[in-house]
Amino acid sequence: MRGDRDLDQVGPLNRAIVCSSLVLGILQMADPLASRSKGSPTAPVTVYEMADFQCPACRMFTVTVMPAIDSEFIRTGKVRWVFINLPLTSIHPNALAAAEVAMCAARQGRFWQAHDALYLSQDTWARLAAPRDTLIALAQRAGVDREKLNACIQGGTARSEVQLDAQRAARSGAHATPSFYIEGGLLEGAPYTPDPMRRLLDSVYAVRAAAQHSPPPK
Repeated sequence: MRGDRDLDQVGPLNRAIVCSSLVLGILQMADPLASRSKGSPTAPVTVYEMADFQCPACRMFTVTVMPAIDSEFIRTGKVRWVFINLPLTSIHPNALAAAEVAMCAARQGRFWQAHDALYLSQDTWARLAAPRDTLIALAQRAGVDREKLNACIQGGTARSEVQLDAQRAARSGAHATPSFYIEGGLLEGAPYTPDPMRRLLDSVYAVRAAAQHSPPPK
């Protein structure tokens, strides 16, 4: 794993946005990545997965590795997992359209449902000359409201968000998908089984957890 600048510093991808509440008269913190994050926001380890919905290796990781990582690290509070769009449009012409659909689904609280549907049906839409209707139908079956989804896509803000994701990911050093930014280090490429990622996360978690529980210097 190659060391690199933190994605938070590059983007910043994970900067909390301070929103004022006129009704309550208090300050509230809104996480711009919450809709495409899994796990506790206070988990000791944060993983940024930079991926492309048309990427076969990303699909393989989602299907063969991610279920174990989800149950062992994310649901147990050890890891917060954040999805960052990195569509490689030069080789995956439908990746940007798929990412737009996923980001619009995120605005309805259905990002991960759309994420899974897009990867599981990748062979269905990846080679289509005009994939949008198929992508929308997949998202709709994943519980996304079609009318709101169409309005979001037509508005163009989701595409801008995807493109900004890609710029930040590239500036962090990621040029292939999937890539993973894990507490100051960049890992490019996906393991074929859960064990390599499991060992890496166990190691990083042990260091981060120990640092959290160590007494402050006197």
